[in-house]
Amino acid sequence: MNIIVLLKQTFDTEERISVENGKVKEDGVRFVINPYDEYAVEEAIRLKEANDGTVTVVSIGPSRTEEAIRTALAMGADEAVLADDPALFGDEFTAAKVLAAIIRPRAYDLIIGGNQAVDDGSGQVAVRLAEELGIPHISTVTKLTLEGNQLTAHRDAEGDVEVVTATLPALVTAQQGLNEPRYPSLIGIRKASKKPLTHVTAADLGLSSEDLEPRTEVTEVFLPKPKEAGRILSGDLSEQVKELVQSLRSVDKVVG
Repeated sequence: MNIIVLLKQTFDTEERISVENGKVKEDGVRFVINPYDEYAVEEAIRLKEANDGTVTVVSIGPSRTEEAIRTALAMGADEAVLADDPALFGDEFTAAKVLAAIIRPRAYDLIIGGNQAVDDGSGQVAVRLAEELGIPHISTVTKLTLEGNQLTAHRDAEGDVEVVTATLPALVTAQQGLNEPRYPSLIGIRKASKKPLTHVTAADLGLSSEDLEPRTEVTEVFLPKPKEAGRILSGDLSEQVKELVQSLRSVDKVVG
């Protein structure tokens, strides 16, 4: 069985985020495997151990992303591909195009990614990739079983559980609770440095600037406003409602 894992390197969730000149500061910040992607790596390795095969990690990001990839290789993945050409960086549309170009020529049975990235939380890349490849997609998976070329997934459905089946090849995204990711062993860490890691560029993938043109634009990056003390409205009910609506319109600007 050939399994591909989608991996992103993100800020450590314990890091304090600061913004300077409209950009998130990265100086001195610790980066890790996106926590949801850790579940994906672990599940892929478990399936490989039970069914034989290979696990290939695929990622997009700057050269520092190699550290997160080496961690996945130390956990038990077999090889990796890193798209670290800045021409390949963009939005979720761009990421799906790049990942599809990397994966399409390869033989694969299953693609596993994290349900979302903790930095942007969009949850779009995996479903866009599945559409690009023309394969089924199941999200927020908390249990996964395989029997032949049939996949059965239990998925988190807003507090309930939905059971979905699909025929391989397919793509699933991991939700918290799918497994407990392992820590890399010392032997695994030593082996990771010798496992193949391929770097690819836009030219390698045959992608032009038109192919990679983002469909969205970030217009502003800012931190949430500090929390203020709550207000207690006074007067009769009609006066309270009037004051609340006025505040929502003119102060919080959440009502038109």
